[in-house]
Amino acid sequence: MTKDYLFEVGTEEMPAHVVSRSVKQLADRTKKFLKENGLSFKDIKTFSTPRRLTILVQDLAEKQADIDEVKKGPAKKIAQDADGNWTKAAEGFVRGQGMTTDDIYFEELKGTEYAYVHVQKEGKKAEDILMGMSEIVEDMNFPTKMRWGASGDFEFVRPIHWMVSLFGSEVIPVKLLDIVAGRKTQGHRFLGDSVVLANADDYEEALKSQYVIADADERKGIILNQINELAAQHNWKVNIDQGLLEEVTNLVEYPTVFAGSFDEKYLNIPDEVLITSMKDNQRYFEVYDEDGKLINHFISIRNGNSEYLDNVISGNEKVLVARLDDAQFFYDEDKKYPLSHFVDKLANVSFHDKIGSVAEHMLRVKLIGDYLANQLGLSDDEVKDFDRAADIYKFDLVTAMVGEFAELQGVMGMHYAKLAGENENVSNAIRESYMPISAEGKLPSSVVGSLLSIAEKLDTIISFFGAGMIPSSSNDPYALRRSAYGIVRILLNENWSLSIKQILQDLIEILNGKTPAKLPKGQDQEDEISSFIRDRIKQYLQTNNYSYDVIDAVLASSQQDPIQMLEAAKTLQAHHDDQDFKPVVESLNRINNILDKAKFDNKIQINPELFESNSENELFAAVNQFEEQEDLSIADLYNGFVELQPIIDNFFESNMILDKDEKIKANRLAQIARVNNLAERIGDLSQLVIK
Repeated sequence: MTKDYLFEVGTEEMPAHVVSRSVKQLADRTKKFLKENGLSFKDIKTFSTPRRLTILVQDLAEKQADIDEVKKGPAKKIAQDADGNWTKAAEGFVRGQGMTTDDIYFEELKGTEYAYVHVQKEGKKAEDILMGMSEIVEDMNFPTKMRWGASGDFEFVRPIHWMVSLFGSEVIPVKLLDIVAGRKTQGHRFLGDSVVLANADDYEEALKSQYVIADADERKGIILNQINELAAQHNWKVNIDQGLLEEVTNLVEYPTVFAGSFDEKYLNIPDEVLITSMKDNQRYFEVYDEDGKLINHFISIRNGNSEYLDNVISGNEKVLVARLDDAQFFYDEDKKYPLSHFVDKLANVSFHDKIGSVAEHMLRVKLIGDYLANQLGLSDDEVKDFDRAADIYKFDLVTAMVGEFAELQGVMGMHYAKLAGENENVSNAIRESYMPISAEGKLPSSVVGSLLSIAEKLDTIISFFGAGMIPSSSNDPYALRRSAYGIVRILLNENWSLSIKQILQDLIEILNGKTPAKLPKGQDQEDEISSFIRDRIKQYLQTNNYSYDVIDAVLASSQQDPIQMLEAAKTLQAHHDDQDFKPVVESLNRINNILDKAKFDNKIQINPELFESNSENELFAAVNQFEEQEDLSIADLYNGFVELQPIIDNFFESNMILDKDEKIKANRLAQIARVNNLAERIGDLSQLVIK
């Protein structure tokens, strides 16, 4: 027999960002708890609002299955000593079954006597097991917690005010502190009343009668439908931000969508300022006309019905206008000054107290960018635009607008630069220097912006490592991993080929003595930074679903160019299941193994006069063709190895590589070393799992 089990934790209003993950955590922990206790069930459905975390366990068994079985233990000679006393092995065996040694009997099996016990247990009732739900709640984790209770040591995201625990129609009196679960839940804080539930299955409909839509997905659907209906009525366009939609869904229990407006005069402020004021500060959806132009309206969601909605709209408009008045003031004030006014202030703004000022940081970024531009062969105009952007790009940090809206740094720099007459490349690069702002965020779209972003991130990593502020496995307060990942993504996006190790060596030499910032010293620190950046290649390949052995093979190589590493991964992944993949990899691995055992000196030159077979001439000629090709890609290299594989095999079959004559031996090792050097461009092929 089965029944549905309802468990609800009612709280004060929780922060929107913890609601969804918390109810999932409650469901996951309950699922594990029930499985560990042998209670079968069909599924677990979740409900959540700002004031409640609820699960409905569907078709939960009324009791554990009964146990009636024979358990085999150790052999008699192990279960008892020579005097017939029970050993620790026997005692451990019966203890594990919840029995005593008095319950042991012996039976012969294939000529050997073994200890057995007959285990008979009646399954526990679900009612008794479900009392343990209190422990699940006590063990839940949250990013922030509150303490309360007589001892002050009980922690939860917000104070708990009530609990519901119903197994079918039966109350399971789960207890937390002085709160005992019952059958009474609470409706909407202002519109509803408490509800006494007769049965677990009454929950959803009973709450709807009290103005609570407990199903988060249903609530989200209602919000989305109302927004679309409102937009259709006015011929508006609304770009639904999924993060904002999720947030407002978890801010309300009974959603009613409404539209408000503001004076058109504020539309002279940059769109990003208006959107930030609406979306980030007030949780409003911005509105566009049919041509995609931002207009003076917004859409918001009320936690309630449509009564007195005019008052709600008016109140929201007043709050928004107050924010827009501030923004207008800051915008007008900032425009009074030339860019140089703000740039001059950066000498007194700390980048970090162990590293120096923002102005010094910008100087290093310019030096790094100029070096990279030369390595990458950028045009004179691109270098000129980069230099100008690098001279000013942090100026908006000291503007009034960014002082109030910190999330607009870079964005306001772009707008103010355009107003000051800077060209598009310079202005856009200021904004793009911050990109990507998240691990998988949008990348710079311009060459100048990409260069500025990489230079900015390289200096940040070099400076912080030099000052000893290196990320640990669990702590990265300055988001240096994100910076390194951004460097990798931009290099790959722009198809810029650079050796990470080489540019770090050059840059540390270039920066040495140019600013007060401490720089990494010694080869070990340079290698540490190089490995730190290369490790982000692994993150990129994992994110893009490359197989683990391909990733291991690529990362195990000495390759320092992300472009080459990605090309190697693409090639290995593309051919991984080809018919000729295994023989090619086995041939190349055989070469590598021989060279490792022989401890071959790679500096020895091949002497064709020492060849004793046609196979040696054939391999020598084939590899020469390889090395003569210019701009040989990894894909071309692999295809060449497919053709070379039978030649390599013939070479091994026709020759004793480790010949007694040391000169011939060295000559043959030098032959296969040439092949190995080419193979190392792809990676450490011994890491590949081949079938």
